[in-house]
Amino acid sequence: MIRLSGPEVGAIVGRVVPGIAMAAGGLQRGAVLERFDDGIGTQPVLVLTMPGPASYTREDVVEFHLPGSAPLLQRALERVLALGARAAVPGEFTRRAFLNGRIDLSRAEGVLALVEASDDAERRAAIGLLSGGLGGRVHGIREQLADLCSLCEAGLDFEEEDTGSVPYEELEARLDALRAALREALSFEVRRQPPSTLARVVLVGEPNAGKSTLFNALGTQQALTSEHAGTTRDLLYALWKLEGLDGGGCRLCDTPGLDAETRGVDRTAQERARKEIEGADLHLVVADARRGLEGGTRANLSDPRTRDIPKLGVWNQCDRPDAGKPEVRDAEDLEAGEARGLEWVEVSALEGQGLAQLGARVGARLSAEQGSRGAGVGDVGRFLFARHRAALERAGAELSRARDELLARVPLDLVAQGLRQGLAALDDLEGRTTAEDLLDRIFARFCLGK
Repeated sequence: MIRLSGPEVGAIVGRVVPGIAMAAGGLQRGAVLERFDDGIGTQPVLVLTMPGPASYTREDVVEFHLPGSAPLLQRALERVLALGARAAVPGEFTRRAFLNGRIDLSRAEGVLALVEASDDAERRAAIGLLSGGLGGRVHGIREQLADLCSLCEAGLDFEEEDTGSVPYEELEARLDALRAALREALSFEVRRQPPSTLARVVLVGEPNAGKSTLFNALGTQQALTSEHAGTTRDLLYALWKLEGLDGGGCRLCDTPGLDAETRGVDRTAQERARKEIEGADLHLVVADARRGLEGGTRANLSDPRTRDIPKLGVWNQCDRPDAGKPEVRDAEDLEAGEARGLEWVEVSALEGQGLAQLGARVGARLSAEQGSRGAGVGDVGRFLFARHRAALERAGAELSRARDELLARVPLDLVAQGLRQGLAALDDLEGRTTAEDLLDRIFARFCLGK
């Protein structure tokens, strides 16, 4: 198959397939069996014509489907090159689609991820990007952020008591909603990553052991917490930033508490959690220091389906006056052989105690695992994730700074300046203002013909 795209496509088609009908304005959309004139003779060809702008590149596009004979194909290629076409560089068709506004940069990256996908998990992750899951979220956030900038700038023309003035409280509420939407966009990107891209760390433990509080303390997403058991009823994902790991961190998953007695919706949640637990790269076994390890957690430790998954014990709420020591609880509560040698890190998720030590232990274990796997697994996914994460975090930082300025009641022109910086970060992610050298790096990763 030879694909052509550009303003001179119609002229080339008229020379190599004289029998194809042309409309008054040029190409007609369709598919036709004809003869291809390669300059020496003719060969059968199926011609697919896709006039712009209703084509992948928004230019006139034609595909010649020819016999699978190398000499015939070579002759056909030489013919179209002699008539003014040139060979495409890697990723040029998708780059033209991006430059002509057919797709945004995140969708273009989805094409790259799909081409590079080596298994079904990577394929699903790429389709999530290609279908606009991230781009759609970012576009909506950007539009609302632009509106908020306009409100701040319009407020400069009014005194606080004037009708046209926008109350600081309303600006704060809108900004908080945008910050939450940015966190959700990053959470989507974390969830979308295939197993080969980010290491997967899963929190397991009894209901009300403090897993969600720990999840909030470690990750970029916020889980609902309560003193009542069973608050978490579904899987939650966040990026846990750990330096030295591929992608800049790991995918942290909070699960419902292990409870074999649940029924109905809660039982379904347990079954979904079980799949995530069985596919993890590392379990953080969370135990309440006041209660120690209990039935569901002990069963998970001895479960043959998860026995070989590396585990690290998290002795949570160790700051409580009635907290016990992990080595004592371990000896008292576990039968012989269960989790012998399980390493414990004492933490207080609520107070932040021990979290740095926990991160260092997890980072060391995952780094060793990634080193044993070797390079090349999920390289494209890691590159794209790192770029998306950096843009979303930069935008989030600017919005957080703008919120602090609103709370301090600084002049609105300074607030608007920070919001514009957040817009710039999102524009970079969508490709509106992306530097040419970065575009070159992205599209150079494509194969020919895409």
